[in-house]
Amino acid sequence: MFQLLKTDPASRARLGQLKTAHGTVPTPMFMPVGTQGTVKAMDPRELREVGAQIILGNTYHLNLRPGMDVIRAAGGLHSFMAWPAPILTDSGGYQVFSLAKLARLQDEGVAFQSHIDGAPLFLGPCEAMAIQRDLGSDIAMVFDDCPPYPASTDRVADAVARTVRWARVCREQPRATGQLVFAIGQGGVYDSQREECWRELLPLDFDGYAIGGVSVGEPEADLMRAVALSTAVLPTDKPRYAMGVGTPLQLVELVALGVDLFDCVLPTRMARHGTAYTAMGALCLKASACRDDFRPISEGCACFACQHFTRAYLRHLLKANEILGMRMLTVHNLHYYLELMKQMRAALSEGRFAAWREGFAKGGYACQNGPAL
Repeated sequence: MFQLLKTDPASRARLGQLKTAHGTVPTPMFMPVGTQGTVKAMDPRELREVGAQIILGNTYHLNLRPGMDVIRAAGGLHSFMAWPAPILTDSGGYQVFSLAKLARLQDEGVAFQSHIDGAPLFLGPCEAMAIQRDLGSDIAMVFDDCPPYPASTDRVADAVARTVRWARVCREQPRATGQLVFAIGQGGVYDSQREECWRELLPLDFDGYAIGGVSVGEPEADLMRAVALSTAVLPTDKPRYAMGVGTPLQLVELVALGVDLFDCVLPTRMARHGTAYTAMGALCLKASACRDDFRPISEGCACFACQHFTRAYLRHLLKANEILGMRMLTVHNLHYYLELMKQMRAALSEGRFAAWREGFAKGGYACQNGPAL
């Protein structure tokens, strides 16, 4: 299932590969977010062209729309969205946090009021696993309680206890053929709660482990500390997934802490707002300075947008609210993120990760093509 190929002697960074029912994923790897069965503004062909090898879907949203009857009739999520490669599905536990005003937390699960039409929906560990079984995802996540930031020690302690209890139930549920199940560790910014959560979860021997309750508003130092504490105790022979992060520099530092998998809406969301990631930082294409700038978004970038369009043209599209502008920035940003992961894999394979990391922090690396791993 997971094979550890190489480690970096100067950090906790790891090179590996994760075998799933729909293919093998090299790690470290970034997963574009396809919450509702699509990565916003991208089609499957474009996703493969920018280097995506695994994407993420969401249990809560897909259950509401289009509904499991439609996806079952289509033959599962892979067939429904024409994506033949691996898919990880979030359990809906994040919606406990993001839709808190529409959710009532109970010991058995969460009673939601649909954000679409107000209809009642109950999600608990059994329901979340049943939906993911119907979706047929390669990796299913346990249903968890993700507390907000800030949260009291009592609230976080309750979330840890509930998360562990629900994980035990999830572990016993039937799975789709070949489906892997990852547990999620909670604990907020409280080290003792994180440690307690892992003490309870690790003996259950899940297929992988996710670090949850980060990127929910906490300071970056707390995020990094929670991840460092977690990777220090997680088993070396299982994949590690930091949920909902992050910026390019965060990804590099989290790989150095021993994380293998990531997801984040930043590259697609920032693209829709007119911002592109480059070696020199974030570039706002709507800025007046781009009006007559006929360079590509990023010199040396091999993505379709940079190979065919100028900053001036893309700015025109964005200012005119043309869909192509948002699409091309999405292509570029996802290419940038996935090339970043490819560069890290190459650096790890060649034993030069420490030097690569230092160079990246100084702004020395663009999203150019590197050796494929």
